[in-house]
Amino acid sequence: MARQVLFLCTGNSARSQMAEGLVNHFLAGRWQAFSAGTQPTGAVHPLAVQVMAEIGIDIAAQRSKPLAEYEGQTFAVVLTLCAGAAENCPFWPGHGPTRHVGFPDPAQATGTPEERLQAFRQVRDAMRAQVLQFLANWPDHQQGD
Repeated sequence: MARQVLFLCTGNSARSQMAEGLVNHFLAGRWQAFSAGTQPTGAVHPLAVQVMAEIGIDIAAQRSKPLAEYEGQTFAVVLTLCAGAAENCPFWPGHGPTRHVGFPDPAQATGTPEERLQAFRQVRDAMRAQVLQFLANWPDHQQGD
């Protein structure tokens, strides 16, 4: 059975949505990913949808969700993707450890439309490398802290 991971960021509109899509695509069968926000925006950022589609992953049907939606659910690990989420991540008895793997918020990027799109691509590619490797190397016997 696939282990479950929760990706947590503040808005649940870009980073955590892309991480959820990456894991469910590349690590399907080993991991099942979910995402939430400490202050969800209510929508997935259109540039996140666009850059994920560029690599063949459709996240258009995903939605921005509050952390409370997963209250009581057990995860092998919770990964915070921004400092704000790391600071506001609650302690959940019974779930695995919480780890922080930070990435810049591409939704805050400024500049031309192409520069903003490039910021999303850079975060997507960094997460693809770091998050997938982190979970692929997660030991089967890992216990909570």
